[in-house]
Amino acid sequence: MTKRLIVIGGIVMALGVALGAFGAHGLEATLEANGRLDTFHTGTYYHLVHGLAIFIAAWLSTVYADRKIGWAGYLFLAGVIFFSGSLYILSIFDVGIMGAIAPIGGTAFIVGWLMIAWVAWKAD
Repeated sequence: MTKRLIVIGGIVMALGVALGAFGAHGLEATLEANGRLDTFHTGTYYHLVHGLAIFIAAWLSTVYADRKIGWAGYLFLAGVIFFSGSLYILSIFDVGIMGAIAPIGGTAFIVGWLMIAWVAWKAD
């Protein structure tokens, strides 16, 4: 599971950097026209933070012998897809319904962090 999370984390981080650069250089006019530049930046911020969180989950999976740590990593991935992904679509295409999907990803982020806290709390 550790190797898989590291690979996923690397891909998520690479995509986050690429999307951040694309938003700053290729999409800036579109994002400003839609009034969504800040929304795109928020998506990128959470994307990159939780890409790092996937690496943290990979490392913690070597510290704690509890599969919930791996699940937390996958919840962070789901959060990036649903939260950041919905903000990207909302920003670029101005599809308002995507704002309703973002809380699913936000919930995945929160549950992932709480899962890590729970494992650490219960550890001997």
